[in-house]
Amino acid sequence: MDPTALGPFGIGSCHINNRSVQDAERWVPQMQAIGLKYYRALPTGWSQVEPEEGRWDWKALDAQLQYLNEHGFVVGGLLNGGVKWNTLDKPGTLPVNNLPAWSRYVAALVGHSKERVKRWEVWNEPPNGTGRDQTPADYAKLVVATYKAAKSADSESLIGIAAKSVHVNYLDQAIQAGAKDHFDYITLHPYEVLNGIADNAGTEAVFMNIVPTVRKMLAVRNPEKMHVPIVFTELGCDVKKGADVQAHALVKAYTMGIAQGVACIQWFEGMDGDSGPLGLLDRKGVERPSYTAMGQMIRHLGQHPEYLGWVIYQEKHYGFVFQGAKGTVLVTWARQANAADLQFGKELEVVDPLTGQITRADKLSLSVAPVLVLDVPEATLKEARESKGKPLPWGGDYAEARSVSITMDGEGRPIEKGLHTFSGESVAGAVVAYGGSARAGNVPGGNIFIVDPQFLSYTTTPIEITAVVRRNEANDNAGFKLVYESTRGLKTAKAGWYTVPDNKEWHTVRWKIDDAQFVNYWGYNFALESDGNQYNKYYLQSVTVTKVAK
Repeated sequence: MDPTALGPFGIGSCHINNRSVQDAERWVPQMQAIGLKYYRALPTGWSQVEPEEGRWDWKALDAQLQYLNEHGFVVGGLLNGGVKWNTLDKPGTLPVNNLPAWSRYVAALVGHSKERVKRWEVWNEPPNGTGRDQTPADYAKLVVATYKAAKSADSESLIGIAAKSVHVNYLDQAIQAGAKDHFDYITLHPYEVLNGIADNAGTEAVFMNIVPTVRKMLAVRNPEKMHVPIVFTELGCDVKKGADVQAHALVKAYTMGIAQGVACIQWFEGMDGDSGPLGLLDRKGVERPSYTAMGQMIRHLGQHPEYLGWVIYQEKHYGFVFQGAKGTVLVTWARQANAADLQFGKELEVVDPLTGQITRADKLSLSVAPVLVLDVPEATLKEARESKGKPLPWGGDYAEARSVSITMDGEGRPIEKGLHTFSGESVAGAVVAYGGSARAGNVPGGNIFIVDPQFLSYTTTPIEITAVVRRNEANDNAGFKLVYESTRGLKTAKAGWYTVPDNKEWHTVRWKIDDAQFVNYWGYNFALESDGNQYNKYYLQSVTVTKVAK
């Protein structure tokens, strides 16, 4: 088996499912049975292989590596963690004060495993697991040391630079601080962006913009690495949202991941462990709908599907077309809670990925539950091929717009022109107030905003954000602060706390920002935060984001 091989369908596990061969035997055969081939990482943490300085323990690693290879898996490694005997660095920090010892660990591990493991990611989703005062520059030091040590032990090893969620700002800073040219691929864990998809918030365009945003950053900071593979080494959905919801999220994640060029998605996780109910299997090994869905995706798309392009039905519903295992495949679903009736003009096979059931029909009623349509009509193929490479639209083309906005109509419904909230129409809880239209400031998700990625993504340009607000009828004391994605991560605007003056009239508040860097790190770009439920009792009439001339 080629240890450098990579395909889109991968799997990962938590610690308790990844300690020994006996743990793996409880769930790995079921993963192999549906065609999963790419395993995130074995017990390769520093403390696991060098528990005492200079004493190496390869027993557990070698046993599991042999077991997984025998079951057809290509395995990666995670370079992570500290050791008790390192007294130069505090526990839970990057070991930047003892880089010689870290480098010896990297070289020994990579050298020991070089015939079987080629991919090594540096740390698990930084800045998680780093010191409170440690910076991207500290992580850059670790990346450089790792790269040099790994390449000296195995010139063919591949080093992955990492960040939590979609923290492109952190990667940007690390590359500027010295990590430039010292990596071969990038890893992200976009749980929060996938949550928007699972919750049917209509944020497909945000998910589809993850890879383009990273590539835009690389084009600026490290052009030589602009086309390196991007791997989601963790991505999952909590079953508490519903077992079917988890399965729907999985289908959409792999569909849109493959469509935007993600090299591999290593679903977290195969079997429920110590991180909550996230598995394709529960703790007893019982298969969930997501397990069946994963198998159906692999069966019909094949191990290396070719993305052909997207289609939009009725100006809002999504379809993604692939050359699959035996023919063309359309994966399609409706946006948010909307429904749509599609006419194909001929009878086609439609697969329910949650059950594997195949029906024949010449028309289809779309819902938020995705389906697979086999042997796509020629007209659909033509439309998909024409769209390939173009950004997925989100209610219009805002690439050249000067401003985007969201305004409540006469019945309290949002009119979204390139600016969106997490709440959407289905859970908006909008209210009609003071003879006009507004939304309550305490609506879940209603104070979180996302600009159309084509309007502004990564590029820093001066902007002005305005909001039109008013206290409620009881004239309760209300206020908020603006928190936005900046070149240094999430940041509170300089103006600080804004107190809504009264309920006698509508008030316009403005923020001028010159360091915005919108990357959807946690799935959104800015929020009006009231620090709890006491001061969020206000009405919001509109919000506008405008690009300001420099």
